[in-house]
Amino acid sequence: MTSGIGPYRRLLLDMAQERSVEAVLRLIVDRLSQLPDAALARIWLLEPGDICPTCPMAAACPDQTACLHLVSSAGRSLDDGRDWSGLGGRFRRFPIGVYKVGRIASRAEAIEVPDLQEDGTWLADPGWARRERIRGFAGQPLLHRGQVLGVLGVFLRARLDGDLLVWLRMIADHAAAAIANARAFEEIERLRSRVELENVYLRDEVKAASSFGAIVGKSPALRAVLEQVELVGPTDAGVLILGESGTGKELVARALHERSRRREGPMIKVNCASIPRELFESEFFGHARGSFTGAVRDRVGRFELAGGGTLFLDEVGEIPLDMQGKLLRVIQERTFERVGDERSRTVDVRIIAATNQNLKSEVDAGRFRQDLFYRLSVFPIVVPPLRERLDDVTPLATHFMRLSCQRLGIPERALNRAQLDELRSYRWPGNIRELQNVIERAAIASRTGMLRLDLPALANSQATTDSGASAPPPNRADSPDAVSRLLSYAEMESLERENLLAALRQTRWKVSGKGGAAELLGVKATTLSSRIKAMGIQRPD
Repeated sequence: MTSGIGPYRRLLLDMAQERSVEAVLRLIVDRLSQLPDAALARIWLLEPGDICPTCPMAAACPDQTACLHLVSSAGRSLDDGRDWSGLGGRFRRFPIGVYKVGRIASRAEAIEVPDLQEDGTWLADPGWARRERIRGFAGQPLLHRGQVLGVLGVFLRARLDGDLLVWLRMIADHAAAAIANARAFEEIERLRSRVELENVYLRDEVKAASSFGAIVGKSPALRAVLEQVELVGPTDAGVLILGESGTGKELVARALHERSRRREGPMIKVNCASIPRELFESEFFGHARGSFTGAVRDRVGRFELAGGGTLFLDEVGEIPLDMQGKLLRVIQERTFERVGDERSRTVDVRIIAATNQNLKSEVDAGRFRQDLFYRLSVFPIVVPPLRERLDDVTPLATHFMRLSCQRLGIPERALNRAQLDELRSYRWPGNIRELQNVIERAAIASRTGMLRLDLPALANSQATTDSGASAPPPNRADSPDAVSRLLSYAEMESLERENLLAALRQTRWKVSGKGGAAELLGVKATTLSSRIKAMGIQRPD
């Protein structure tokens, strides 16, 4: 085989420019297969055993912990013009020390057969060589710093000459260095990408911690939640946190993480409601470069990022049905593949999920997988709404006022008794998040005047009605004595109290159930019980 030295030199120079292992491998086999008389060029890399139970060479494999994986191939059949760039077939894996390719790796020595017509006994498939008129073979170990990375093999339709052997040895040395460098660059890129993502999560955590703080409150309902957290926190059991929006489900998740053996690891949050449907798999498991339009580099997924720690799936009910099966597989088998990557990766994470939906109803409606529901809800925790833990309104309001004033750089403002009573009487449809916003608005407005609360009048009116009080008749703007009909807060509270007492007397102090005061007033029994307790109403002996 004769050829100028130009193609070899260009190949050596171009290899040095590549930063991707896949690009290096493809470049080498493509260029070598285009040389005159070249039939097939292939590269196998040393990797852990992965298909041992189904491998065609399993019986000959002396050690199933590692073998040579076919990672790049180029050439074309002389018989039928078939392309040989595929990575399947009988020789996609070679055991170490088996056949000539395996021996090259085990001995770290080149094997060259100038003319197969003189020595074809070692061929794994002599019939293929005859059909394709294969005459020469050169196999070189890919050595980097004394370590075998793999094997480069070239099959020729001409006798192997001395010049090509010299160049193949040089190409193999440069290829090993290029593969090692590309792997290093990819690892640096992976770590850089991971650090960038971790920084984003850390900034979000710092922001959340500074604006929301730790769990605050002492109500019986909150104490019951914290007791459950203390019980299940140290385990690895899956926890499903249930509750309305704004009740602090994420704080409960953080408390679970901090009480677990994984507290030194990361806690990664995924807001499932904010991920576009087509990007769920990439967000969860990551993707390989080039796997879809816009995938310009490898990306670490949330599961991989949470390795050794906790993955918090917020709004888990928003995960598409077709994605739920893949999520279940990862939770059960602890393995996954990035989008566009066949390599399986293992992951060790604890799953904590949260939702404001009734997942059981979603299961019954066929919108949520029952097996995933049971896997996630090993230990369910229900976070009560703020209207059912009114004892926590005062400490929460005081806490948020202190944080808001600190952020604004102003002296801390104090909430008076009337303002705290007003906060306690409000229904809080937005729960703790709404309370935080109300306090923050009041703190901002207080920089130029008195501290005033801004509670939505409609919601307040609804809260009073839901609590059982008879709503006062609306004032007409054109009434000459409209102002005289306005009721003070104390009068409104007195009316509500009298209304509750009337309902309790009429039902003989039966709060819940059929014929109870809650049914009579059209409110939840838990809401009515909270209002009775807040007003200090006690049943007479």
